[in-house]
Amino acid sequence: MNVALVLSGGTGSRLGSDIPKQYLKVADRTVISYCLETILESSYIDAVQIVADKQWHEVIEESLVQLGFRQSEKVKGFSTPGENRQLSILNGLYDISKYAKETDLVMIHDAARPMLTEDTIKQIFDKLEVHEGVIPVLPMKDTVYLSDGGDKISALLNRSQVFAGQAPEGFVLGKYLDANKRLLPEAIYNINGSTEPAVLYGMDVAMIPGDEGNFKITTKEDLRRFERGI
Repeated sequence: MNVALVLSGGTGSRLGSDIPKQYLKVADRTVISYCLETILESSYIDAVQIVADKQWHEVIEESLVQLGFRQSEKVKGFSTPGENRQLSILNGLYDISKYAKETDLVMIHDAARPMLTEDTIKQIFDKLEVHEGVIPVLPMKDTVYLSDGGDKISALLNRSQVFAGQAPEGFVLGKYLDANKRLLPEAIYNINGSTEPAVLYGMDVAMIPGDEGNFKITTKEDLRRFERGI
């Protein structure tokens, strides 16, 4: 079984809106509806678990109705957001493990990345046939420096060896769940990216080419960019 875990528990505070960015309307549709449509239509996805605060469940359900997926068997249910992103993921993994096997695969995606494509989903699951994890990455375009204190350059970095990670990321469910559980109770609060637990656990994580169009809506300019692109 291939499961998509959609993270929609963020508050979107950097956008300066009272409504979290994933629930804002663009072209008369919620932002989250765009990635949900791609995921639900994908032939690679068997089940969908959504992390979202209870107050937004009805909004998401209305979006599913608008998309024509009101009673889709793929949508398994909602998970409770955690205190940070990685704890939200862990809550979702616990719920997924109730109906999926350890050897099944999970793809983690941000609701605020509306431009997900079927090709990216395909690449994720193709790579997971021979790897324990996979992450889309973008090469660094600018010169990259290291600063120990944040006020002066400490060292040069080889730009060809530095990459920016994107979502969605994919993992073997059982191994990735174990990787996250090993970070409890405190270390999990220091995790910034979904792939970090897998790397710390020693999982075999492959890279695939990222997609410049699959950007995350974080700022007002990101939102305007998305509005211009649809």
